[in-house]
Amino acid sequence: METKCFNNLCPKDFEIPKLGDPKIPSPLRGVQFVADQDKVLYYSNLREVVCKETWNDHPLCFEMAGPREKIYFDPSKLRCGIVTCGGLCPGVNDVIRAIVLSLFHHYGVETVFGFRYGYEGLSPRYKHKPLELTPTLVSEIHQMGGTILGSSRGPQDVEEMVDTLERMNIGLLFAIGGDGTLKGAHAIWEEIDKRGLKIAVIGVPKTIDNDISFVDKSFGFETAVAESRRVIYSAHVEAVGFRYGIGLVKLMGRESGFIAAHATLANSEVNFCLVPEVPFSLETFLKALEERLMSRNHAVIVVAEGAGQDLMDRPEERDASGNRKFADIGLFLKEKILEYFKSKGIQVNLKYIDPSYTIRSTPANPHDSVFCLLLGHNAVHAGMAGRTDMVVGYWNGEFTHVPIPLAVSRRKQIDPNGRLWSSVLEATGQPTSML
Repeated sequence: METKCFNNLCPKDFEIPKLGDPKIPSPLRGVQFVADQDKVLYYSNLREVVCKETWNDHPLCFEMAGPREKIYFDPSKLRCGIVTCGGLCPGVNDVIRAIVLSLFHHYGVETVFGFRYGYEGLSPRYKHKPLELTPTLVSEIHQMGGTILGSSRGPQDVEEMVDTLERMNIGLLFAIGGDGTLKGAHAIWEEIDKRGLKIAVIGVPKTIDNDISFVDKSFGFETAVAESRRVIYSAHVEAVGFRYGIGLVKLMGRESGFIAAHATLANSEVNFCLVPEVPFSLETFLKALEERLMSRNHAVIVVAEGAGQDLMDRPEERDASGNRKFADIGLFLKEKILEYFKSKGIQVNLKYIDPSYTIRSTPANPHDSVFCLLLGHNAVHAGMAGRTDMVVGYWNGEFTHVPIPLAVSRRKQIDPNGRLWSSVLEATGQPTSML
């Protein structure tokens, strides 16, 4: 039978590696078990699916997440590890707590280590002592922002990290982080596989920008949008308080502007939303801003941190993880806006707000807390069943298993011709194109 592929994706791209056949009866009782044949349909665009009856003809499916009746690891002998990497994000502590409590109470795993300061904690050269995680220790950490394990950026020696896992007899490693963290987790799994070790690696996608592909949403995003709404409200109050008042807010979003777009839709006061996916010229933007001020006397601008990078002349630099260091588009726009209106003889009152670190460090809101709990539980279920080299995703209302190579194969971005951006244009009234 011919293998059907769509959008350069084939069924094998969705296959999840396994350490072996699960043979141990699960200690879980009174739960709804998931069978291996349970799948979640993938399709790139709902409009491509003509009717529900044609879904069975679509071969691309995610493995459904959830507890299995048979597990791979013997809980009485299993030792687990957790590592958190990259930037801070609301909900990291919630995920840590959910994983620890699920391991202890659902499966009876008694030894869980937290590796300190990201992948540095797996490298002996930094001498970071692992933190033993117990239900008592994690009982209240979900009420705090940040991560009790600490974080870091940048790669470490893969062989050294696997040496640590082998030396400590770790059978299951949970890596909580974004694109770079997941690539690191995949590299760890490749070394594990090369050595023929029985160690599972499970990722939990952490990106406040919501830019992991094949995952509908990531934790922390809802909290970021909610917190952004308060900031934009303040910017609006400042703007309407003065003739020709301008409120300028910079939000997170290096290469994907989902926070800026959703925060804009949550606040009908926003008049301009600038995101990395939609280029603009300074001249056209400033002219549109002038027209707005002349007609309504005030304006609110939301800009994602990665927008307009082509407008600033700056040598390219990289951080420890190899990510491009972005110039500050917020300060750049502030300066250019003030220069423009000064040259026009128009006195404006501009207030610039950058709440990024305030938002990143806040605890998760209730919606994100629920999401983090379920992500943590499903990560544990996947690991105990012997799955590896995968992340727990969320797709079409269901939790899923996503192979790490698939999740990091591309970056999720706003489609400038899609419905989300069309809604932003409708809500703001800004020009369709500002080039």
